[in-house]
Amino acid sequence: MSIANLRRNAMEKKTSVKESQKLNQRFFTKHLNNKVHPIGLHRRSSSSSSISSLSQNSNDSSLTDSLTLLDENISFGLHLISPRGIREHAVANDVQQQTSPKINEPGELKRCNWITKNSDKAYIEFHDECWGTPTYDDKKLFELLAMSGLLIDYNWTEILKRKEILREVFAGFDPNAVAKMEEKEIMEIASNKALLLADCRVRCIVDNAKCIMKIVREYGSFSSYIWGYVNHKPVINRFKYPRNVPLRSPKAEAISKDLIKRGFRFLGPVIVYSFMQAAGLTIDHLLDCYRHSECVSLAERPWRHI
Repeated sequence: MSIANLRRNAMEKKTSVKESQKLNQRFFTKHLNNKVHPIGLHRRSSSSSSISSLSQNSNDSSLTDSLTLLDENISFGLHLISPRGIREHAVANDVQQQTSPKINEPGELKRCNWITKNSDKAYIEFHDECWGTPTYDDKKLFELLAMSGLLIDYNWTEILKRKEILREVFAGFDPNAVAKMEEKEIMEIASNKALLLADCRVRCIVDNAKCIMKIVREYGSFSSYIWGYVNHKPVINRFKYPRNVPLRSPKAEAISKDLIKRGFRFLGPVIVYSFMQAAGLTIDHLLDCYRHSECVSLAERPWRHI
């Protein structure tokens, strides 16, 4: 190769380097003067089109990759230190914390696993304060019997949301007062849009109240009659899994059969067993539920007739 050719190659390389430096300077000046957008949004598309045009004028692919990474890092850094960027970054962290699965905090109460974080507040309170607690008061027993009967049409959550209205229209579930309700009062309750009870359900509750009053005259109280089926001591079950909890039991079948014989309506074995669970005649809290030990402690107290 001649000396002239060597000089010509050297001059071309020098010119190429200068042109690359000028182009590089124009590129950063152009993009740093533009509005900065978060990485991952539409800023990436405009940047990639600019880089694409740059790569056509350069044979150095490593330079293109370096410019792309540097451009993204500078854009992201400038966005974060701007007031708007700080706010958006904080909001993004809050959203991530809210949507990410939460681990149970130490000391959090362990409940039966059909109680979830999505369960309604009324249902959770029912589990924590009533379900499985031995109940001896006639009014409370009548209330739980009536609400259990509504499971034919509704679930516990829907029923418990109507609890206060039910207490109001049914005279605090005083069986003596409900037994005396006449047709006009029955139709008024059936027409209550907040309850959405068919008139046959209202009549059922009234008729069952009349049957309870017959039992009161015979046994002294409905409590004495119903608790006699379990020898006045709750049946304590020690179930570990939900699948172990039955829908009915021999005791529930015996009680249902006798109640229907006495004129009670809509009280099959499954409904009766739900009533027994709610009233604490049987304790079906799972073993690892904090309420299991509490209800067992209540069950082991000497029975007192009320």
